[in-house]
Amino acid sequence: MKPHLLAVDQGTSSTKALLIDSAGEIAARAEVPLSQSHPGPGLVEQDASAILASVRTAVAECVRDVEPSGVAGLALSTQRESVVLWDGVTGQPVAPLVSWQDQRGGEHAARLARAGHAKEIRRRTGLPLDPMFSALKMASLLDQYDPGRHGTRSGALRLGTVDAFLVQALTGRRVTEIGNASRTQLLDIATGDWDDELLDLFGVPRQALAQVVPSTGPFGTVRALAPLLDGTPVLAVLGDSHAALFAHAGWRTGTVKVTYGTGSSAMTVTDTPEAAEHLCTTVAWSTGRPTYAHEANIRSAGRTLTWLAELLGATPDELVHLAADADAHDVTLVPAFGGIGAPWWDPQAVPVLAGFQLGTGRAQLARAALESVAFQVADVLTALPGMRRVVADGGLSRSDALVRFQADLSGVTVARTAHHELSAAGTAHLAGLGLGLWTTAELEQRADTDLRITTPTWDDDKRRTALARWHRRLGAARDLGSPRPTAARQA
Repeated sequence: MKPHLLAVDQGTSSTKALLIDSAGEIAARAEVPLSQSHPGPGLVEQDASAILASVRTAVAECVRDVEPSGVAGLALSTQRESVVLWDGVTGQPVAPLVSWQDQRGGEHAARLARAGHAKEIRRRTGLPLDPMFSALKMASLLDQYDPGRHGTRSGALRLGTVDAFLVQALTGRRVTEIGNASRTQLLDIATGDWDDELLDLFGVPRQALAQVVPSTGPFGTVRALAPLLDGTPVLAVLGDSHAALFAHAGWRTGTVKVTYGTGSSAMTVTDTPEAAEHLCTTVAWSTGRPTYAHEANIRSAGRTLTWLAELLGATPDELVHLAADADAHDVTLVPAFGGIGAPWWDPQAVPVLAGFQLGTGRAQLARAALESVAFQVADVLTALPGMRRVVADGGLSRSDALVRFQADLSGVTVARTAHHELSAAGTAHLAGLGLGLWTTAELEQRADTDLRITTPTWDDDKRRTALARWHRRLGAARDLGSPRPTAARQA
């Protein structure tokens, strides 16, 4: 039997597993759904034990019809800024996972900004001071569960992003992948190591964190991950958005990857770790030498459809289908749940639904929710430098209506691959490079095969009119959330 790679994509709404053969084709797949809880305003949590269980279940289902000895290795892609606190001896979580969407660090961020730390934090980490990133979540968890930091300093408690939690649970090694670590706001991205001054500033002991390693490890070998054989190596780990960029062969200059997931990420490689205005600068991956990327993060993309579906007693797929042929009729939804992300980075913004009438129905609301994703992406595309082409992935990229609206609204050509599970595929591609299963040239050819191309059809006047309406209502969302509201401004 030729070697297979098992790729696990641990995401916000589900954990997926793909069994990929030596030609890069998917031989088997499995998916385990996950839920979230919202214990208070701005709070978003998940059950970390359920996440680990979902990985075990997805692996078992994906490999059940394959001889385990034929699996050459495991590759992981994971949600990034979410934080887990676990027992240093048993490995069991001692608190709920705090999601990347969680906003509990907002007041702490404001205090740090008032004290004048925001500029230096951004210079060292490449990230704006915002509660989306892990450091503020870590500080909040420790304030609640280890206020004196005795447990974390002694090793009784461990703290980290999802990749660090899963790698320790599956292999016993205390390591974290550099791309995920770069999303914590505790890593100096120029040196690739934890920054002692930032650790002190946020109140996170270094002893609580795992050692930072490249995206190819070493991560150790799995144990008790049936039906995989003990000793099966973990060959690669990537953050989910970074993995999708890798699957698009995104190391090529000018490629902008847009992932339409629970949130959305637009990312393109860059030559420098220097911070960029309105954007995040991050480590995309490292095989010994880091590859940097500029990224724009959108908090609520698919999550907006999920919220509306729950409100209307429907499913997200039903709403996407309903929106496909609908007209929003001037209805605009600004999904500022927990503020608005790039390029505005305004944590005070609040959700706004505008332009609705007594005759507004489910179809118009569904269309407005779908369009809100494209409006947010259009804003971040204008901030990304050197764009030559846009490649799309993620669950919502299956919507022809969304991709058509995106191309028209942004005035760009959007390309989609035939496969949507690119986070899992990307980390498998990296693992396979290390095994010699394929070359970078073959990966580039694979990324350019069977693309579905959508070209813009709108004229400039129609595009400007639509964007002006969006920006007026985005301005209202920001003003309504401001402590000192002004007249609705042009954002």
